[in-house]
Amino acid sequence: MNTDNKVSELCALPDEKLNRLVEKQAVQLQQPVVPEFEFYILQMVAAALEYNELRFDKVFSNAVLRFGWKEVYVNIVYPSLNRLSLMWSTSVLAPAQEHFITGLYRQKLFVAIDAQPIPVSASAKDTWLLFLPEDERHELGLLLASYLLRQAGKKVVCLGADVPYDSVVAAVKAVKPGNLLFFLVHKDDPENDQELVSRICQQFNTLHIYMACDVARLTELKKPRNCNLVHTVQDLVSVLEV
Repeated sequence: MNTDNKVSELCALPDEKLNRLVEKQAVQLQQPVVPEFEFYILQMVAAALEYNELRFDKVFSNAVLRFGWKEVYVNIVYPSLNRLSLMWSTSVLAPAQEHFITGLYRQKLFVAIDAQPIPVSASAKDTWLLFLPEDERHELGLLLASYLLRQAGKKVVCLGADVPYDSVVAAVKAVKPGNLLFFLVHKDDPENDQELVSRICQQFNTLHIYMACDVARLTELKKPRNCNLVHTVQDLVSVLEV
C-alpha cells in the first residue's frame, strides 16, 4: 500500500476521505471494499506504523465491541495482514515496523485463543494438528487458524513454527488427529514445496489434509488429490461449517 499521505495524516483523515482512499487501494489489491471494516484496518495499521500501541489497542478494542471477536479476526485482522504483507514486500513497511505490528497481533491472538475453552474430549474428526514446516516462521496465520478452530469447538494441537518433519510424524502418531493443517508462507522454493507436499499427502493419506498458501505459489506445484487448499479465512470457515 502506497499513498501520498503521511501516517499521521492517515490517522486524522475524516471517514469519507479515508474510505475513498481505501477504495482506491482495494482496487489495486483486487479486494472487495467494506468501508466499515476498511476504516478499522487502516486506522490500526496507521497507529502501528507510528509505534503507538495505545492507539492501536483503543481502535482494536472498539472494533471488538462493535463487531465481536470472530468478525474482527475474519474481516479486519486477516485483511490487514494481507495489506501489511504487500507493504513489506514493496518496502513501504520497514522491518522494525513489521515486527512491531505483528507483535501486537500476536498478543491479541494469544489472548483470544486463551479465552476459548479446551474440549475435554474430542473425536479424531474434531481434532486438528497445526504446524509450519521447517524454515517457515511467520505464524500469524497459524495463530488465526488456531483461534477459529478453537472458537468452533475443535480440539487443536498447534506445534508452532519451524517444525522438523520427524516431529510432525511423531505428533501425528501420538495425537491421532483427523485433520492436518500446515502453512507455506515465506520460503518459496518450488522444488522443496513439491517434495514436502507430496511427502505429507502420501504419508498421512488417511487424514484430511489442508494446505494454506498464496494462490501464486501453486503455479509450479502439482497438488495431490488428497490435499485441500485453504487460501483465505473464509475457506477455513466454510470447511468448519460443513
